[in-house]
Amino acid sequence: MPVNYFHLVFSVPHLLVPLIWQNKKVLFTLLFEASAATLLEVAADAKHLGAQIGFLSVLHTWGQTLQPHPHVHCVVPGGGLSPGHERWISSRSHFFLPVKVLSRVFRGKFVAGLQRAFRGKQLAFHGECLPLANEKAFAEFSRTLFRQDWVVYAKPPFGGPKHVLQYLARYTHRVAISNHRILMVNDSQVTFRWKDYAHHSKQRTMTLSCEEFLRRFLQHVLPQGFPRIRYFGFLANRQRRELLPLCRNLLARTPQETPQAPTSESAIWECPNCHGPMRVVERLTAVQLLYAAERQVCIVDTS
Repeated sequence: MPVNYFHLVFSVPHLLVPLIWQNKKVLFTLLFEASAATLLEVAADAKHLGAQIGFLSVLHTWGQTLQPHPHVHCVVPGGGLSPGHERWISSRSHFFLPVKVLSRVFRGKFVAGLQRAFRGKQLAFHGECLPLANEKAFAEFSRTLFRQDWVVYAKPPFGGPKHVLQYLARYTHRVAISNHRILMVNDSQVTFRWKDYAHHSKQRTMTLSCEEFLRRFLQHVLPQGFPRIRYFGFLANRQRRELLPLCRNLLARTPQETPQAPTSESAIWECPNCHGPMRVVERLTAVQLLYAAERQVCIVDTS
């Protein structure tokens, strides 16, 4: 749709990872439901947006080094339907919803769902999680989760609908790692590139044995039949046929600040963070590029 699009990421504390890995189907579903209910509830609050929104959620279960890191990416149009569905309510161009409020609501909904799953005997406990099968131990575990900060991260807005589609094309149908990050494979080892987010996204390399690489990769294969992408609000399957055309009609009557399409050749490249167009500020000759590459090699070799 011709609106700004926002990108939010819902993550759970590392303390929950072992339990989630023993109950993937139940707790991945809870991660979807708690994050979606949080967005819908906070957006509907008149103190914030006061609208019925629609969005899609994509489950990722990995970090850059293929270790478990369950989180949900939500791609959200910037606005929604008024309570009576008579008009479109637009969000601010660079602000959607307060992340601190989203974090607290998300924590409450996820822990409440976790407790319901425990009471309904839907959870399995093995190995290091076996003590949590005790009711008192699980109650204390739940209180510990409330004492932690939960992270809802708002990434920079997309550069428009076209960049949303480019993002989805790259990140929705792959598992754990893309081919271009794999640098070397031999009979005993795999070397791949990863971003160290703790140190300003510095590019690093990691070498693992083939067995360890496969172990890390295969733990991110989802349970059979489990959908990685889900739709909510006015994009939900049961409402989309009726509400999506309504949204388009209301938007056609409402002046929108449509992201401007780049007109120069600089649109060939896009920013890896906000996915907006990158502008050419300087052109380098082949000699300058070679000199820059040699300097980079020297830096890498001495670090």
